Amino acid sequence: MSLVKVGIIGVGNMGSSHVQLLDKGQIEGATLTAICSRNESRIEWVKNNTQGDVQIFRDEETFFSESGIDAVLIATPHYSHPELAKKAFANGIHVLIEKPAGVYTKNVLEMNEAAKASGKVFGIMYNQRANPLYQTLRDLIHSGELGEIKRTNLIVTDIYRSQSYYDSSKWRATWKGEGGGVLLNQALHQLDIWQWTIGDMPKRIRAVASVGKYHDIEVEDDVTAYVEYENGATGVFITSTGEVPGTNRFEIIGDRGKIVVENEELTFYQLTQSEREFNQTYKGGFGKPEWKKIDIPVKSENANHAKIIQNWIDSIRKGSSLVAPGEDGVKALEIANAMYLSSWLNETVELPIDPNDYFEKLQEKISTSAFEKKNVTNTILDVKGTH
Repeated sequence: MSLVKVGIIGVGNMGSSHVQLLDKGQIEGATLTAICSRNESRIEWVKNNTQGDVQIFRDEETFFSESGIDAVLIATPHYSHPELAKKAFANGIHVLIEKPAGVYTKNVLEMNEAAKASGKVFGIMYNQRANPLYQTLRDLIHSGELGEIKRTNLIVTDIYRSQSYYDSSKWRATWKGEGGGVLLNQALHQLDIWQWTIGDMPKRIRAVASVGKYHDIEVEDDVTAYVEYENGATGVFITSTGEVPGTNRFEIIGDRGKIVVENEELTFYQLTQSEREFNQTYKGGFGKPEWKKIDIPVKSENANHAKIIQNWIDSIRKGSSLVAPGEDGVKALEIANAMYLSSWLNETVELPIDPNDYFEKLQEKISTSAFEKKNVTNTILDVKGTH
């Protein structure tokens, strides 16, 4: 395939950004040939802001069956991702979905099965996986230089959102519209980086998710969670959209030192010997292993959407390996679902969670919600610098 014909469904904040990337020719080997949206103002925006001959569709069935696209980028509200992806696969179309993969693991697992059966290239927009900072962190951990992991500590609070952000759309920050708050929106990339870099999923989670702690919303905007891993390691996760100045800090403690990621920098405090070995052999009482501080030079790049799209197109055209396979989307989502479930039940939950159990609990949240949004502005926000 010399040139991949790409369609975009959903032309909101992120979809608009993707339209511009493709229309301006910033993705090699791809061309934007169609969009699908029911929003007339966004359709007019596409007509006025694209140079090529872009087909316009208002109906998803016609879009998938008649547009002639080879691949689709799905940038619609969260709940629709799995169903739209399955329709694309059924029409022989490659898929790249925006995060999250969905709202609940039940239909995301079904989407993964459909992707496997289709044989099409399936990616997810986990753009932080293309960040050299986290790629270097992952390589360092997987090399074994840190030793066996003992503890992780992830703080994600430099993601402040004002009330106007939540009021920008009627579906935003509602159980029915988005299916969650900070966990599914602002912090999901970090939840993915958490498990992707260390290469392990938690086995148990105990979480407290505070609903509308700092904003007039019906979903969570502040979460603290404690996790346990199979090898006995523990972890703490903290996120909030109501703190200024915020902190984004990731600590990983291993048998042979500590790695800290903060302020776009990567620092390795490397022990000269294993702590476990020192503990068993040292006879001096108050001593501790020696260590050296290593500042690892790496340039952090946060806005890597173009890299993920390019990697997806290259996989379609050349068979390149995906940085962010779509099937991986279920992992961070399961961690988020487990945190919700733990908070709702006020108890520790085991992973993997029961997909049907979580689905039923989520339906209760949706059906009992009495929240009515006020002062909705229906505004398309500039997402530059927010991811």
